[in-house]
Amino acid sequence: QLQLVESGGGLVQAGGSLRLSCAASGRTFSRYAAGWFRQAPGKEREFVAAISWGTKRTSYADSVKDRFTISRDNNKNTVYLQMNSLKPEDTAVYYCAAGTFGATMTSYDYWGQGTQVTVSS
Repeated sequence: QLQLVESGGGLVQAGGSLRLSCAASGRTFSRYAAGWFRQAPGKEREFVAAISWGTKRTSYADSVKDRFTISRDNNKNTVYLQMNSLKPEDTAVYYCAAGTFGATMTSYDYWGQGTQVTVSS
């Protein structure tokens, strides 16, 4: 089993920045691709960003491209999501996931509990 724990969420004003972290334990995290998804109230969970395990290939949702950056430090078993120029529509619970590289929830086998991000206008 792989355990994932997100941190770094909070309340920020529009235009501000936050960095989310996802710490993994229990298995060899470096062998998994990692992704971030988010779910706003009343909406379905949606893809935000993904990073592969080896070449560190990345993929982003159009809505966050050029504002968010996903990265990973395999020595620390941690994946990050740097979020800049935040907008109120970025408000959601953000989930970290591990599995195979992709933009769909079915690509991922392991999920964290989520961290709340609230962007005020």
